Amino acid sequence: MERATTRIYTISEVTQRIKGLLETEIGTLWVSGEISNYVRATSGHAYFTLKDANSQLAAVIFKGRLNYVKFVPENGLEVLVRGKLTAYEKRGTYQILIEEMHPKGLGALQLAYEKLKQKLAEEGLFDEKHKKKIPLLPRRIGVVTSPTGAAIQDILNIINRRFANVHVLLYPARVQGTGSVEQIVQGIRSLDQWGVDVIIVGRGGGSLEDLWSFNEEPVVRAIFAATTPIISAVGHEIDYSLSDFVADLRAPTPSAAAELVVQERAALVDQLRQYKNRLKMGLGHHFSRLKTHFTTLSESWVFTSPEMLFREYRQVLDELRLNFGKTPEIFLLMKKQEIARNARLLSVLSPQKRLGEQTAQFEALKQRLNRDGRLIVDMTRRRFHALPARLHALSPLAVLGRGYALAFKMPEEELLYSVTQVETGEEVRLWLRSGELITQIKTINEKGGINKYELEKE
Repeated sequence: MERATTRIYTISEVTQRIKGLLETEIGTLWVSGEISNYVRATSGHAYFTLKDANSQLAAVIFKGRLNYVKFVPENGLEVLVRGKLTAYEKRGTYQILIEEMHPKGLGALQLAYEKLKQKLAEEGLFDEKHKKKIPLLPRRIGVVTSPTGAAIQDILNIINRRFANVHVLLYPARVQGTGSVEQIVQGIRSLDQWGVDVIIVGRGGGSLEDLWSFNEEPVVRAIFAATTPIISAVGHEIDYSLSDFVADLRAPTPSAAAELVVQERAALVDQLRQYKNRLKMGLGHHFSRLKTHFTTLSESWVFTSPEMLFREYRQVLDELRLNFGKTPEIFLLMKKQEIARNARLLSVLSPQKRLGEQTAQFEALKQRLNRDGRLIVDMTRRRFHALPARLHALSPLAVLGRGYALAFKMPEEELLYSVTQVETGEEVRLWLRSGELITQIKTINEKGGINKYELEKE
């Protein structure tokens, strides 16, 4: 009977009941812990573990919520999260679905600030070469700040007091909390497109968390991308945000920003009066110097005694006239000397004279050539007449005429020098003075022939 009344649950039913208990009994809560095993999926969701010294808790933060996190999560960071405790039915484990996450303590927030600052500095967003010049007298000033804060009131009061005819365009934006980053970025872009002369972006003082919107990367990049000069005025003089580093000019407070962007009318008028007086004095000194110079020139002998300028030239002219009378005789003498010199050169370089010299040289060479040619022909003829006798003496035919014979081995026609070249029974051709013989070898005697006489001689 007991077994019949006992209910048996499936695994899914047990997990669902646990999930219901967690969500209804505990629900949303704040949890602090250290991030471990942080992984961001391709979908944009992040999965990690929150742990302390004794336990750990699985955590999930979806992409939509992760975009609002004001720092870069990483392993080892202490965080404070708000989320709903639930169960993951597929694995039967409980976890927290995070809706909000913050660094735990000022140290972690400062760490996030330093990491983003280093990243943007390495990209060159803070370089001085990108800074634009603030206009001297802007006519339209854009302001991105809270419409209800003290910052806009300070800015308007100072601008009206210093130069009342300047136009101010306010883009109302939240300066902290949810949605502030998006509104600040949109304000910068809108005023940049509307064509104001300069933009002031800022707010009054506060804690690091209150000023954090001006440390967000989208705000910093929007300031960098703007074509209009931007003055950053965030917090108090001791507060430094990333917007201060990327802006074209940093003001310690919103009031200081207004003073920097608009010069005081009285001070400007006084400065212009000083410039006017300095210009008047400078022109007076310049005209005085010109007058003195003119007086000096007018008293010069050039103007008082101008005939002195022509006195020396008259003397030079008289000398030229005297020399001009002698010029024809001198010119004629120079020409005669030049003609005589040319005549001497012509006699030396006369073509007729050079032709006679060349003809004489040619005749001498011709005679030498005829004489040397006859000598060479006679010597060659004598040498040629002696050659037939020497050639006949060396001819094999002359040797045969004295009773010798040439023996050739048949059929190779090989000239025989030794009996070792033939064997008995082979045919041998003999060349004589008159005719030839073909004979067959019957006997070979290696001791006969010239060798015999050489052996006897030894």
